[in-house]
Amino acid sequence: MKPAAFEYHVPATSDEAVALLAELGDEAKFIAGGQSLMPMLNLRLAVFEHLIDIGRLTDLRGIEDRGDTVWIGAGTTQSTVGKSDVVRRAVPLLSRATPLIGHFQIRNRGTIGGSIAHADAASEYPAVALTLDAELEALSPRGRRTIPAADFFTGMWSTELAEDELLTGIVFPVWRGRCGFAVEEFASRSGDFAMAGTTIAVRLDADSRIEQCSIGLFGLGPNTTRARELEAELIGQSVGDTAAEEIGKSAVAGLDSVPSDLHGSADYRRRVGAAMVARAWRRAVEEASND
Repeated sequence: MKPAAFEYHVPATSDEAVALLAELGDEAKFIAGGQSLMPMLNLRLAVFEHLIDIGRLTDLRGIEDRGDTVWIGAGTTQSTVGKSDVVRRAVPLLSRATPLIGHFQIRNRGTIGGSIAHADAASEYPAVALTLDAELEALSPRGRRTIPAADFFTGMWSTELAEDELLTGIVFPVWRGRCGFAVEEFASRSGDFAMAGTTIAVRLDADSRIEQCSIGLFGLGPNTTRARELEAELIGQSVGDTAAEEIGKSAVAGLDSVPSDLHGSADYRRRVGAAMVARAWRRAVEEASND
């Protein structure tokens, strides 16, 4: 299959890109790495009269250590994120999730912003952004705004971005202290989308009590989500009093939209999800305890 005919536009700046999108309207679509969009176009699952190539915009690329945060341009490739010493040191959860995304050919072309804006429920980067309470920067002809990750993902392949907005950057907070991070997922084959996965961040105080924790879940519903009730229950508990298996079961207990398809039933995905959470919890807690 080949995509339907379209006009190809190459803006010189982000401002020019959003102006083009506003001018062309619903028949236009941004394209960066194209790793999600091109298969949809080739299969005629999506048709646009105009494609606006933002993959060459230098103002959308880069990684900046800003002290308490790390800024990553939305056009930064996933392979660049995976190779970054800044990301590895300051946002280790993002660094550890990157090798799980598809294959190296995909990561060489795919961008962090493209993955987050696509908002696939089984993708790793949206889960990391939600788990770490990242902030998403957006640009439109009306100006710039920042959207908390907690408000960004609104449903299956849908986000809070307005139709004329472009995701320009992601700001990740830097966790400090006795912290541990882990990502676990189960897929039928290496590089496939996860049937169930989790991203976990934990911080302990000097007495090994849980001071902060985030438990992200992906592949287990129409969008990535957080086990927020469980997180609240765990705050203040001694890490030695927590049982990984029980935490895993509790994390998926409240999920009411777990998919069921040819890859596995909803009940199977819940059991796999619980196992992934338990495994990741052990790893994150061990890392935090040894810090």
